[in-house]
Amino acid sequence: MKDGTPIWGKRHIEGPGVWVSCVKGKEKQVVGEVYEVFESIASEIWPRPSDSMVSDSDNDEEDTNLSLEDQIAKEVSAMKKPRNADPQQRFAPVDPVELVVKHVQRIQATAVTRTRYVHRLVPVSNSCVANLPEIQALCRTVFKTFFDQHPDQKFKYKIELRIRNHTTITRQTLIEHVAACVPVDHTVDLNDPEIFILVEVFKSICGVAIVKDYYKLQKFNVMEIANKSKSNAEESSRVPKAQRDVEEPNQAPKAQPEATVTGNE
Repeated sequence: MKDGTPIWGKRHIEGPGVWVSCVKGKEKQVVGEVYEVFESIASEIWPRPSDSMVSDSDNDEEDTNLSLEDQIAKEVSAMKKPRNADPQQRFAPVDPVELVVKHVQRIQATAVTRTRYVHRLVPVSNSCVANLPEIQALCRTVFKTFFDQHPDQKFKYKIELRIRNHTTITRQTLIEHVAACVPVDHTVDLNDPEIFILVEVFKSICGVAIVKDYYKLQKFNVMEIANKSKSNAEESSRVPKAQRDVEEPNQAPKAQPEATVTGNE
């Protein structure tokens, strides 16, 4: 309703998870891609008894000894592995923020996304119906969980709000109500925040999470992260200009290729 009160008869989604934006028309393929990637990462972070008996330390040591090309080849090989026809569902608690951060950090290191159609990932610690009373209740729960893990730290924060296909609550009203749920010991800093409060509203659903390094990780846009990593790798592999001028004094310097950044957001 216009005043934001719940409409209990409407169908909605609840619980933690990861929202994914992708190429239009490729939603079905994206489900399979994301399932494979997240299941692989989750088995490393939260291994089940049936998972591989190889320890994480062994895997990390093996990856460290590999060259960048071999690491990329390994990631591509993992992406091409067929999905288990009858996978065992993972019922253990999974932290969407840790899952997404682990994935994008790996993309940053290897420039391999392991997906073809995914644009952006949005971790959601929990979700609710998009009305002010429930959003504030959700924020208090999510905020308490995060700040209780850092009892002696005072954070500078910024609210990152995205509203799509929703006209009931205005942007300014929602920001004010979310900010009211943050403990008073923490302060707003729009220029140099230490943490980001992600608030995503899509139609009648609202999701909330707290993350770090949001801008440094390109707002979890996997294509932008991969393209930036490739560009940095190409830049570091180029011969320094001073050395090139000495080696090729009579040749004009070659034009440097530009990195192509794709993806929405």
